[in-house]
Amino acid sequence: MAEVKEIGQDSFDQEVLNSSTPVLVDFWAPWCGPCKMVAPVLEEIASDYEGRLKVVKVNVDDNPDLASQQGIMSIPTLKLYREGDEVQSFVGAQSKDSLVGQIEELV
Repeated sequence: MAEVKEIGQDSFDQEVLNSSTPVLVDFWAPWCGPCKMVAPVLEEIASDYEGRLKVVKVNVDDNPDLASQQGIMSIPTLKLYREGDEVQSFVGAQSKDSLVGQIEELV
């Protein structure tokens, strides 16, 4: 089962922008209720798309500069990246069906 990896400012370029596979990034914080609701959905997606999609998390409290650089105004914010470019962004808790519909267009 694929795991959702926690990344930060120091590994964002390598893990997301330079990734050869599409990446779903969850910008979250431990105190955020909706973030906690979406976490199991992201774990399912990471498992379902293992090898075709990477799922990572960025704690905005620990990485405020990165969150600012990526234009994060509220959390949870989920962003899909392909070949280093942001191709889709979702603000707020999303259903698995909603996310899968967008992911299917990328992978």
